[in-house]
Amino acid sequence: MAMANLIFDALFAPLRGRETPLLLLPEGGLSGDAFYRMAARQAHALAGLGVERGDRVAAQVAKSPEALALYAACMALGAVFLPLNTGYTPAELGYFLADARPRVFVCDGARAVALAGVAGQAGATLVTLDGDGRGTLADLAEGMAETVTPAPCGAGDLAALLYTSGTTGRSKGAMLSHGNLLSNAGVLVREWRFTPADVLVHALPIFHTHGLFVASNVALLSGAAMIWQAGFDAGAVIAALPRATALMGVPTFYTRLLDEPALTRAAVAHMRLFVSGSAPLLAETHVEWEARTGHRILERYGMTETNMNTSNPYDGARRAGTVGFPLPGVEVRIMAEGRAVPVGEVGVIEVRGPNVFQGYWQMPEKTAEELRPDGWFITGDLGMRDADGYITIVGRAKDLVITGGYNVYPKEVELLLDAVPGVLESAVIGVPHPDFGEAVFAVIVPQKGAVPEAGAVLAAVAGDLARFKQPKAAVVVEALPRNTMGKVQKNLLRETYKGWFD
Repeated sequence: MAMANLIFDALFAPLRGRETPLLLLPEGGLSGDAFYRMAARQAHALAGLGVERGDRVAAQVAKSPEALALYAACMALGAVFLPLNTGYTPAELGYFLADARPRVFVCDGARAVALAGVAGQAGATLVTLDGDGRGTLADLAEGMAETVTPAPCGAGDLAALLYTSGTTGRSKGAMLSHGNLLSNAGVLVREWRFTPADVLVHALPIFHTHGLFVASNVALLSGAAMIWQAGFDAGAVIAALPRATALMGVPTFYTRLLDEPALTRAAVAHMRLFVSGSAPLLAETHVEWEARTGHRILERYGMTETNMNTSNPYDGARRAGTVGFPLPGVEVRIMAEGRAVPVGEVGVIEVRGPNVFQGYWQMPEKTAEELRPDGWFITGDLGMRDADGYITIVGRAKDLVITGGYNVYPKEVELLLDAVPGVLESAVIGVPHPDFGEAVFAVIVPQKGAVPEAGAVLAAVAGDLARFKQPKAAVVVEALPRNTMGKVQKNLLRETYKGWFD
């Protein structure tokens, strides 16, 4: 009897013989069975390139059904899947490939010449896969067997290597096991009530935890279908809603959808769930979404290293500004100076559970710093828990501003700034200051049509903040810099304004 392959058996083997659509595409539906056969052919093609159990397969490719099948093919072989942001430059890719040493590197055909050098230096075989599904990988897969016997893989075997965004120091490769990914998907299917009757609008990228391991894995495990969109287009998402039951997005999705007059209660009448994550959702967006659609967005909290940790409840109050409660099986504690802090106080969030990664690839010292021997992972996120148990994220520990010896949590100041008329959102950072070490500094984005003056905005919040928490200066800008998943890149803001008080 063949040994089990945890992820393939749970997510992909059930697709064999499934005639109902798995992926709904502009040109029609791709059945579960057709997807299974595509993945099997790719698995045999990769095996022909020498990929074996435990080998890494790196991919920097456009989103397509074939790109998702590449993930399935890697799982079948027991290989470790390494998806890479499509925005990375050859120099950045050189670091990831040299560090991970993949057996095969799959890239877009248009970039093959530019990337041949970094692939060669890392000892990786270079093959191509374009957004339309064509390329040398597709050529190799053509005519291959359409069934596959998966390699044995248990809970502790590595399934994926995901590099963190690396805002401080070198980017780290988080090692995620079959057990990490499958346990988390199972919890989310149950908590968010996914069934084979669901249709998920999938407009997220699939090189990131959110699009690949939350959205895709949840749909696959529950037997749901996905409306597969190459990227986010507000009009295309709204057009898909009448055929769908769920949407998972980043906050930017929701703010852009609110700009569309076509977003009406009638448009969302068939929907049951809107989920937001990857970056904090403004309370204002929460309120406006509910007023416009009658739906309350469900916000949750996760990380590359842990998948999802907490979620607002499916049944019960979904509180704006909070990320809800720990998921079943996940422990969360909020720590300061080696002990848990009281309710309502801020500390560093630590999590423990089957979702927590195996450590950082070839970085034992970094792993030891952040992953305790008893399994608690130090997230680096600052949070607090209220009397009802809801958790609120107040920022990253590295974003904490220490001014004149006092700690300032940016989120506290940002919430007040965001409430000033004419302000859409803000980012509070620490910049070098000759007297205070660091000064609190605010970057303000105006609402459409508004022209707030920086000094007036600061004056408006001064009465609600202790003197040391008040920004010493502010600028008004058109938009905040964000990464692909919508997180504000405060490291770029700190770099931009570091000489303000020189």
